[in-house]
Amino acid sequence: MINIPFQLSVILPEIIIALSAMFILLVDLYIKDPEKKIIYALSQLSLLVTAIIIAKQSLESTQIVFNGMYISDNLASYLKLLSLISSSIVFIYAKPFLQKRSLLSGEYFSLSLFSLLGIMLMISGNNLLIIYMGLELLSLCLYALVAINRDNLLATEAAMKYFVLGALASGLLLYGMSMIYGITGSLDLNYIASEINQSNMSPSILAFGLVFIVVGIAFKFGAVPFQMWVPDIYQGATLPMTMMISSVPKFASVALLIRILFQGLESSVEDWQQMLLIMALLSMLIGNIAAIAQTNIKRMLAYSTISHVGFIFFGFMSGTVNGVSASLFYVTCYALMSLAAFGSIIILSNKDKDFELIDDFKGLSHRNPTIAFLIMLTMLSLAGIPPTVGFYAKFSVLQAAIDANIIWPTIIAVIFALIGMYYYLRIIKIMYFDKPLSMKKIVVSRESVALLFINSGSLLILGLSPKYLMSIAALAASMSI
Repeated sequence: MINIPFQLSVILPEIIIALSAMFILLVDLYIKDPEKKIIYALSQLSLLVTAIIIAKQSLESTQIVFNGMYISDNLASYLKLLSLISSSIVFIYAKPFLQKRSLLSGEYFSLSLFSLLGIMLMISGNNLLIIYMGLELLSLCLYALVAINRDNLLATEAAMKYFVLGALASGLLLYGMSMIYGITGSLDLNYIASEINQSNMSPSILAFGLVFIVVGIAFKFGAVPFQMWVPDIYQGATLPMTMMISSVPKFASVALLIRILFQGLESSVEDWQQMLLIMALLSMLIGNIAAIAQTNIKRMLAYSTISHVGFIFFGFMSGTVNGVSASLFYVTCYALMSLAAFGSIIILSNKDKDFELIDDFKGLSHRNPTIAFLIMLTMLSLAGIPPTVGFYAKFSVLQAAIDANIIWPTIIAVIFALIGMYYYLRIIKIMYFDKPLSMKKIVVSRESVALLFINSGSLLILGLSPKYLMSIAALAASMSI
């Protein structure tokens, strides 16, 4: 048996994903497979093997390798497994949709795996340099994925906007990191934390660097007032790309926030706590109000994402382990809800027309009652109505804020959550009570219905029994902070 060096065994999941992405490019070059069955199978196999290895690693103690640059802990295992599962679901939804439009290619799978590699590096980064490398790898792959439909002007425009604003956000984050490096003399997060606690450094320079880091993180999340890219990218990108952007990278953004703010800059909690609070409330306000006015379902879900980011920030804002575990639970639930929402749109779309306008949902219960019911479950969960898991996600975040004695902002957040229910319930009303634009039945494959049934059904099952997932999130938070 080959004796793999210990440090390489710790980063084995990343090695598998990187080799798989490169191997898929070579296979696509030499094997002519119009339906891309081999490449699809290889991609899913790489995700499965990686998930098994990470699941085994999670049973071990925390490992820090490569001179403290890389960390494998419960938080990393939790977020990586969720990223792998979400990526697999995205591939399943995307395959028939991209096949119909002749967009399914080895480049799609390869870029998706490389972006997943960037996500995994960000999640396990214990050094500012590794975190930034992962961020750039993720960002560059997403820019290319958004523009993968070269004949679509909206997709090209969205990719250019994403590139420009993403580069600006990366620059701001890098500048903040350089300020922290300048006053501590290190890129290691543990050393930065101890140096800030022990040294009498200039508070103004530390605050200056902190502001730029928080701004960069807020850009990546799409939080107000740095949300300007979200609606245009969601609308312009092809549906599977929008689905991916709305779900999988959120795990990397959460890891970015926890690693830098909670582990590296914990001593400045009072400063970044106030910034997160302001952005959380503004995101809830702007996201929910702007979503009401939308006529395009993708733009509505984009503003919905902004409002949900506000709730994620609200949990982190409490600055406690309970708040972090609540936000981890929330981002998991949101990813499932987002996958179900965009998955239903993908299933309903055909080769000639995407199911993008809200009016397209009129009378859907008459045209396909099964899909309408599953969309109703998804919308109820996004609205935070019991017994769906969306209710417990919001409740856990608000409970963590109350436990931290943050009362008035919690009351305001509840009001914004009630406002947000309107545009989700409007979709249900349109599907069940409005006259359909066409009486033609919408026929979808059994495989697509089965996947959406599992995806949407999980929102109800987890809502009826949320304790298991909440306990896993709590364990990941408590063992990592």
